[in-house]
Amino acid sequence: MLRHLDAFIRDSKKILDAWDAYSDEHTGLDGWPYDDHAYGLRQSQRDADTGAAFETVHAGARHLLATAETQLAQLPSHAVQSRWVWQLGVLQDALDRVDVLQEEWRQTRDSLTADACPGIPAYDDALTEYHAEAWSYLDGASHGQAVLDINTAARHAPSTLAPPPTATTVPASGRASTVRR
Repeated sequence: MLRHLDAFIRDSKKILDAWDAYSDEHTGLDGWPYDDHAYGLRQSQRDADTGAAFETVHAGARHLLATAETQLAQLPSHAVQSRWVWQLGVLQDALDRVDVLQEEWRQTRDSLTADACPGIPAYDDALTEYHAEAWSYLDGASHGQAVLDINTAARHAPSTLAPPPTATTVPASGRASTVRR
């Protein structure tokens, strides 16, 4: 699941970078697009691409967050970044909202006529609206890096299962005594 999360973070960054380049090229200095229709279509594609990238990690997202929270609680305080708790909260809120939006999309899709499918305006418009609303929550994918960072810190932290090593004292003579078993 961590590999899926890492891939989503990379993919969403590429999608956002491509969007930023497009937006910079297709808007004036005032920030308004030169062609509203083309800009809207490209924005819808960005939203759909981000949603598709998220689907690879969506099923395991709650488990990843729960694991990160458990790992964070067990880390020594010197190994914890203060922003991690906040970032996990942002991710939890975003996931909750995406799940609500996904359920709303399912209900909308189910309420459409039987012949509504991709390519039919009613279907496409509802799907575009779902992707646009979900994108605002998926755009914070960079916070997902906190889950990876917490996992890395947990792997490098001393184990809570093994006792810390103890120093053995050497007799004053400088020679260790031999012990027979």
